[in-house]
Amino acid sequence: MPSQVSGGGRPRGEGAAGQRDPFFDNAKYLAIVLVALGHSWEPLTDSSRAAMALYLTVYAFHMPAFILISGYFSRGFDLGPAKLKRLVSGVLVPYLIFQVLYVGFQRWLEPDARPDAFSLLNPWYLNWFLAALFLWRLTTPIWQLVRWPVAVSFLVAVVASATREVGSDFDLMRVLQFLPFFVIGLQLRPEHFALVRRRWVRIAAVPVFAAALLAAYWLAPRLDSGWLYHNSCVQDLHRPAWTAPFSTLALFLAAAVLIIAFLAWVPRRRTWFTALGAGTLYGYLLHGFVIKISRWYEWYDAAAWIRRPLGELLVTLLGIAMITALCSAPVRRVFRPLMEPRMNWAFRKVT
Repeated sequence: MPSQVSGGGRPRGEGAAGQRDPFFDNAKYLAIVLVALGHSWEPLTDSSRAAMALYLTVYAFHMPAFILISGYFSRGFDLGPAKLKRLVSGVLVPYLIFQVLYVGFQRWLEPDARPDAFSLLNPWYLNWFLAALFLWRLTTPIWQLVRWPVAVSFLVAVVASATREVGSDFDLMRVLQFLPFFVIGLQLRPEHFALVRRRWVRIAAVPVFAAALLAAYWLAPRLDSGWLYHNSCVQDLHRPAWTAPFSTLALFLAAAVLIIAFLAWVPRRRTWFTALGAGTLYGYLLHGFVIKISRWYEWYDAAAWIRRPLGELLVTLLGIAMITALCSAPVRRVFRPLMEPRMNWAFRKVT
């Protein structure tokens, strides 16, 4: 994630020498591209098994990868004044701003439709991630204190996936089910990421993704994609509660393998898109407006060829172009007051 979202350990994704590590900026950019592609492909999944296979593959790991990296850069978070100020200005305030903007945007574009009720406790669309990150980061000192943090977080995820009564405040089901990836990120060190950069891991990543795509193609007409959203209990997905440990473990292992394969192919050197990795929060939150417009105005039904291979390729290219533009420096300059507001005026000086 971008500096204000992923920062918490060394600020702004810095390495040991105080410089940004291009590997992580590259990983954040490529992960946000996958997020945008997943949203862009979704309307195509009803008419294309190949699009559904790509969609399922990406959804199996793109948010877990995002969350793991966010956890990694939260290692240095504590409840000190400086970190809390950054949490409020870089996560909580953008959450509040975009909660208002998203709901207002819907009511403006769909004046005749029944609008969603406005609630600060019920994240609208993409805002769930900021709500989750706020809660995860607040609990970081706990995960750094307990003896077996990953095992405990996994147990929490299992219990949540088997519990109907979790509730919808702050999209708590997602917060709890995705929690292990954040906690794992807290435990990682630079040497762990060095392991995935080995040549044999990069080579192995090719058949891993090939196998994942083939499996997704086979599963496409059989699998409810709701399993990959992590926002429902197993009972709502038509499985008994006792299956929760097995489904949670299966989804976790699939995501872990694909994250490793993904990171293995992330460039280690600076590239043309490295600088865009600092703007992924901008791309993440802003592309939601474009995605919603495409649904409300039924762009995908404008012509039959859009749902054919050439149209699917065009949708893919446009999705990449859209998210790249939204992560760019000019867009960040325009929207910085919303994403990274200067809020020293709101805090007391602590001596």
